[in-house]
Amino acid sequence: MLTTFRNMFRVADLRNKVLFTLLVIAIYQLGTNVPIPGIDFQRIQSVTASDKSNGVIGYLSLFAGSGIAKAAVLGLGIMPYITASIIVQLLTGVIPKFEQWRDQGAVGQRKLTQATRYLTVGLALMQSSGIVFLYHSGKLFSGLAASKADFIPDFTWPRVLFMILVLTAGTAFVMWLGELITQRGIGNGMSLIIFANVISAFPIYGEFIKDDRGWLGIGIVLVVCLLLLTAIVFMELGQRRIPVTFAKRVQGRRMYGGQSTYIPLKVNQAGVIPIIFANSLLYMPVLLSNVIPWTTFRNWVSDNLLNSTDGVYLIGYGVLIVIFTFFYVHVTFDPYQQADQIRKQGGYVPGFRPGPPTERYFAKILNRLTLPGSLFLALVALIPSVLLRSWHITNIPFFGTALLIAVGVALETMKQIDSQLMMRNYQGFLQ
Repeated sequence: MLTTFRNMFRVADLRNKVLFTLLVIAIYQLGTNVPIPGIDFQRIQSVTASDKSNGVIGYLSLFAGSGIAKAAVLGLGIMPYITASIIVQLLTGVIPKFEQWRDQGAVGQRKLTQATRYLTVGLALMQSSGIVFLYHSGKLFSGLAASKADFIPDFTWPRVLFMILVLTAGTAFVMWLGELITQRGIGNGMSLIIFANVISAFPIYGEFIKDDRGWLGIGIVLVVCLLLLTAIVFMELGQRRIPVTFAKRVQGRRMYGGQSTYIPLKVNQAGVIPIIFANSLLYMPVLLSNVIPWTTFRNWVSDNLLNSTDGVYLIGYGVLIVIFTFFYVHVTFDPYQQADQIRKQGGYVPGFRPGPPTERYFAKILNRLTLPGSLFLALVALIPSVLLRSWHITNIPFFGTALLIAVGVALETMKQIDSQLMMRNYQGFLQ
């Protein structure tokens, strides 16, 4: 890995891409420290300094970083775009128009991207409205000091609409920054922004654990993290290779096909998408409860969804991860579509006839891989939370999820850097 880093900065084009990516991330981090006009920033600082309990902020800080706690212009971060991307991707297999766009190649992909942007703005408007009301009610943070605080002294409708507009515009700006990284930088821009948020929170997590359990707690957590890192890397690199053979065919004066290849199916085919979607689904009622004037609904959310270290919540969180893993994998890797595509290209899986037999074989293999992959995701997300809950540490609800996201994004980014070096035929790297 050290050799890869050294060679990465020796190639001028790749070095410029890396520096551009770092510059965009620095701009984003700067935006997460610029407060929204109209917010009592000094009161927020005093509350966050005196109260380290979790509250609703635990839901939002995982993907938005510390921007929400600081009432920043880019406070929403990339959350609305991630949710919109998942929704559009899931609807692709349900809505015929989206499926038609997906099959159109680059032209259709641009249309899907445009639909994702529009949906992102709509979700940002809804989420920013809920967050502004959370600032007003003081329920964004838990604890007695926060519950009596109003972080918007002049709570008028023009000011509220202006703050909602600022947060929504900040989300659109972050979306543009992520697309800039994808186009001109290295790696996936949205994933790297989440990675920056997650990494920036690790020192704070360490401070919380040290304050509650001392250096012994830090040592135990580090051992657990090393074990989880080993398991995550092992599962991320694990795959089942399905062999595919293509028959020979003649086009003009040339002969094509007659070669064997394979379809790589990862054990963790869904990545961290099910965890992100489960988080988005769970914090949505929390935001709505501050807008909908229904006491019963608010009490139910307060009793069941605010305590993210409660046993019932953790069980529900794990079940949602398993369900979304199966759903997402079968949407992104459709056995019927894959079998039909191989048949049209003149290929077949050895031992299975093209068509329905190949489709059934793909579905069987996919189910066998998805079950351990989904259970792995749920365990990685829950084990640190259960450990910290046994120590009565409630202000780090998604430590396992953050670790999984950080490792997954780092592995994917390093793969892209390796492929970039290989493509440029860098002699020192190839040796």
